[in-house]
Amino acid sequence: MARHCEPIPEPIGLRPATSITLDCRHSSGRQEIMTTALVTGASRGIGLELARKLTARRTQVIATCREPSPELSSLDLLVESGVEMHNLESISSLGERLRGTPIDILIHNAGVLVADDFESLDLQDLRLQFEVNALGPLMLTRHLRSNLGRGSKVIIITSLMGSIADNGSGGFYGYRMSKAAVNMAGVSLARDLKATGVSVLLVHPGYVRTRMTGYNGTTEPSDSAKGILEQIDRLTLETSGRFVRMNGDELPW
Repeated sequence: MARHCEPIPEPIGLRPATSITLDCRHSSGRQEIMTTALVTGASRGIGLELARKLTARRTQVIATCREPSPELSSLDLLVESGVEMHNLESISSLGERLRGTPIDILIHNAGVLVADDFESLDLQDLRLQFEVNALGPLMLTRHLRSNLGRGSKVIIITSLMGSIADNGSGGFYGYRMSKAAVNMAGVSLARDLKATGVSVLLVHPGYVRTRMTGYNGTTEPSDSAKGILEQIDRLTLETSGRFVRMNGDELPW
């Protein structure tokens, strides 16, 4: 059963500095060192499947979401609900609550897509996609910087739609631009964090049957999550900063 940790709505400056302690014991009571992963946007779709598969690996999972789904709540993990990736105060508050908690794998999965074309552009929708898809992952990584140690991995679930070279159909301005932006952020993070032993990977999850795609697509969330985890396992400092499909194939920028 999931453990829920819901933020209290009070000013950040008044919140006492506390850290979350994760249970790293077998049922026998013997202590062991466990991998800890944080997955954003974990209430459904790819994020839920990543959380499910990581939990099955006996990884300590911190799952963030706006509102937990029954499926997420049924898993043996820690749920951090009320997390809004477009809200800096929400991101900062999460960082405060996780202060002192080592994170081995940070997976930026939360995202938003607003279908648009040149005639239907809306500044508010464009801004929301930039804030959630590009600025959110960057700022959350910044607020969790002290949680990442040598050997930690930062994973950005991006999209082939963020590839400039692959754009042959146009449209989807906000989504494409925000994913191109987070791709650039990921490469800069790979350069900036390499000296500290932290690697970064940008992964296109495929055309996945989720609510974001209207449950269209060619790939099931479970298969996408499996491929993503395989790429996470293969990630090293030497391969940090790559943009790949879930099968490991390199993608054009």
